[in-house]
Amino acid sequence: MIHRRHLLAAAPGLALALNAAPSWAQQTARSIRLVVPYPPGGPLDVVARALAERVKDSLGTVVVDNRPGAGGNLGADLVAKAAPDGQTLVMGAVATHAINPWLYARLPYDPVRDFTPITRVAQVPNVVVLNAQTAARLQIDTLADLVAYAKRHPGQLNYGSGGNGSAGHLAGEMFKRQAGLFIVHIPYAGGPPAQLALLSGQVDFTIDNLATASANIRNGKLKALAVTTARRAAAMPELPTVAEAGAQLGLAQFDIHTWFGLFGPAHLDPALTQRLNKAFIDALATPELKARMTTLMAEAAPTTPEQFGAFVKSELAKYEAVVKASGAKAD
Repeated sequence: MIHRRHLLAAAPGLALALNAAPSWAQQTARSIRLVVPYPPGGPLDVVARALAERVKDSLGTVVVDNRPGAGGNLGADLVAKAAPDGQTLVMGAVATHAINPWLYARLPYDPVRDFTPITRVAQVPNVVVLNAQTAARLQIDTLADLVAYAKRHPGQLNYGSGGNGSAGHLAGEMFKRQAGLFIVHIPYAGGPPAQLALLSGQVDFTIDNLATASANIRNGKLKALAVTTARRAAAMPELPTVAEAGAQLGLAQFDIHTWFGLFGPAHLDPALTQRLNKAFIDALATPELKARMTTLMAEAAPTTPEQFGAFVKSELAKYEAVVKASGAKAD
């Protein structure tokens, strides 16, 4: 039988132990808010919702909160200013953490100092695609053919994109710069208008998301020349990379793609960061997430927090040169 005096004697130590070591369950008594800084329905949103479902057992309820606006800056800034308690995370992307810092004159957050990297989640290959009729008329069958034609006819080829500063625009500028080409850029008000312009022959080529372009590649309306990632895309392994196909054309180092990953606010506790990292990486390895990635033609790309932080810094440096060379600005 436990006497009352024993309980009273133990109480101060017991209270101290409980206060000193809050459990993960106590830390996650509220649901985790996962901010997606883009509208519902896009690849980031789809993957975020799939991840939220898969980490319920390890992290508890994760609520996806879409906060689009200012090219992703609004949602990213919301998390940058949140408490570093693991309750608020963001699915950041190449735009929010590598492109926008150079594109916007007044960014409300610092992409490195204001965040704790947790893990990269996925990358989505882009692909160089021509209107199939244009490719046949100009006798362009390979990336080398495209470069050779552009060099023989400076300023006569054009490429479309979803707008100044978009991923397609910057990929096109990097391609031109590394290969030493003069090709005219035609910006459109978003990806779908640029895709329609390519299909109708208003523009000669685009550098588009592989998932978006794949159906028209397979039905013969578009001619695919190469993917822009450092490795071939699992969804279309027959396509060479730009670096492979253009190794002798100044493009041996070409590597540009869409990526996204998880961040918390700055100063997140290291143990908590590791706990989040493990939960999300384990989720990415499940058959359900792998199947969802396949439908999006995305490739899982998990990392340690340290690897992800180093990757973000390298992407920032890469896009600084590309954005400045393109002259693109946004406000």
